[in-house]
Amino acid sequence: MSVLIYAIAKYFLTMFLVIHKIIIMKNGRSKNMNRYEQGVQKFKEMKGKDSELVIQRLMSLHPDLACYAMEFAFGDIYNRPLLDIKSREIATIAALIALGNSVKQLKVHIHCALNSGVKREEIIEIILQMAVYAGFAAAINAMQASKEVFDEIDNEKSKVENGKPSKIQQNRALSA
Repeated sequence: MSVLIYAIAKYFLTMFLVIHKIIIMKNGRSKNMNRYEQGVQKFKEMKGKDSELVIQRLMSLHPDLACYAMEFAFGDIYNRPLLDIKSREIATIAALIALGNSVKQLKVHIHCALNSGVKREEIIEIILQMAVYAGFAAAINAMQASKEVFDEIDNEKSKVENGKPSKIQQNRALSA
């Protein structure tokens, strides 16, 4: 009996891998890049400036977790063709607000959303919309997170305009 279960499991795993390869080829992703590299490239494209810092922080938690996040989330899912990055970030922000316990990830994705063309006003509207479904506590926490992101961006912009090294430049200097 256990041999039969093993054979069935092996068959389904093989079929999954074949279908996965077909989907990857259909999506037109580079055959020269592995999933991790594709994920890192997509994340950098989305996050912008301090993407390396976020990846390093994730790696410091656990390298396998960082690899899984880059491969699956950003290498596979964010590279799918039917939704653009802006739409994906709107959905991600709503999901993170609904979770209610992912403030750090919410901040990262607010940055990504802004980089992909979502306006600040749209982010505020997403948060207000989620108050109906996720509750006021989740919306208040998300509003605080968005305010912190907006303030950080405004402060960085102000420092750059005034000729002072930004927080990102200071972090880069420390890690060099």
